[in-house]
Amino acid sequence: QVQLVESGGGSVQAGGSLRLSCAASVRGFNTYVLGWFRQAPGKDREFVAAIIWSGSTTEYGDSVKGRFTISRDNAKNTVYLRMDSLKPEDTAVYYCAADLSMRNFKRTPGYWGQGTQVTVSS
Repeated sequence: QVQLVESGGGSVQAGGSLRLSCAASVRGFNTYVLGWFRQAPGKDREFVAAIIWSGSTTEYGDSVKGRFTISRDNAKNTVYLRMDSLKPEDTAVYYCAADLSMRNFKRTPGYWGQGTQVTVSS
């Protein structure tokens, strides 16, 4: 059983920064691909970022490249998303997710958190 709990969402002005955290309760945390998706009202779910178990490989959605940074701490069973230069279009519910492979993760991860709201005002 995998449980993912997000924190760190909130409201910020455009150009500001936030850091999201996702604490995972799972056996074998360091075998999972972890990352983030987001969904804005009326829009499809969007891939944001992912990181493999070792942290040596990361992938990002085109809309966040150069602004967002994903990292993980396997000792703390936690994955982070640092979001800089935030824009109003980054407003969404951000979901932490996990899967055993990057390919599956980018399609439809097997495990999801409850989500945390990020609101960016202009």
